Amino acid sequence: MFDDFCYLLRVRYSECDAQQVVFNAKYVEYIDIAATEFMRAIWGDYNKMIAAGLDCQVVNVTVDWKAPARFDDVLAISIKTAKIGVTSYTLSVDFTNVNTQQSIASAQITYVMIDSTHHTKTEIPANMKTQLQTGAAGITVNHSGADLNGA
Repeated sequence: MFDDFCYLLRVRYSECDAQQVVFNAKYVEYIDIAATEFMRAIWGDYNKMIAAGLDCQVVNVTVDWKAPARFDDVLAISIKTAKIGVTSYTLSVDFTNVNTQQSIASAQITYVMIDSTHHTKTEIPANMKTQLQTGAAGITVNHSGADLNGA
């Protein structure tokens, strides 16, 4: 249904601000949730990665808003790998309103790979780089409760 990896969520009432739109800080939370699901899709169980001595930490997030998201909207959060370095990688994130197809926001989030014991930067293992390059196109994780098949 979606070209890139896609995480679907429904905006909850408590996520909206006095202007009755999604509060700006919630977008970073949404990005984190969707990125974790993306990593789960390409690397498997996150706890196994930590047990293997690796973890990721956010070092930069930028968000560009285009339109508001409101209570009960279903958002498609599409993710693909934008850049892979020696110790870091950047994901490109796009928010779309599922019902209207309106672009809501775009973002970039950069992670650095760390040693999970010492919390120091470490090189991204070759197999993980390959999985980042391959991505998770066509995988959709639907936590919105929406029936996308129209049934």
